[in-house]
Amino acid sequence: MKEILAIVRTTRVGPTKNALAAAGFPGFTCIPCLGRGKKLVDPGVLKLIMESGELPLTAAGESMTEASRLIPKRLFIIAVEDERVNDAVDVIVAVNSTGHPGDGRVFVLPLVESYSVRLGQKVAI
Repeated sequence: MKEILAIVRTTRVGPTKNALAAAGFPGFTCIPCLGRGKKLVDPGVLKLIMESGELPLTAAGESMTEASRLIPKRLFIIAVEDERVNDAVDVIVAVNSTGHPGDGRVFVLPLVESYSVRLGQKVAI
């Protein structure tokens, strides 16, 4: 069993959710997060993002700068059987790929153990 962590644009949550369900991956967690990539953003693009309201102010209420910018994203967390990992990754990439910086990132990690909170016991994975 593997855990897939997929960081995607906020505008792609609905299409990602629908595509995952249609491909047989109906169960996942999706949480808001903030992040930034390694590439610097052109100041003109940064201004447009700030004007659109996608770029939040700093904790002190100051305007974001290139050095401090954190872009709102969504983090999907999905547990998948080993043999279906490539299928899930392919769906996520296909739905979220625009060819532009900021499309997101997908990480695949091993799952070691699983516990049911309701039952209070270890569950086979």
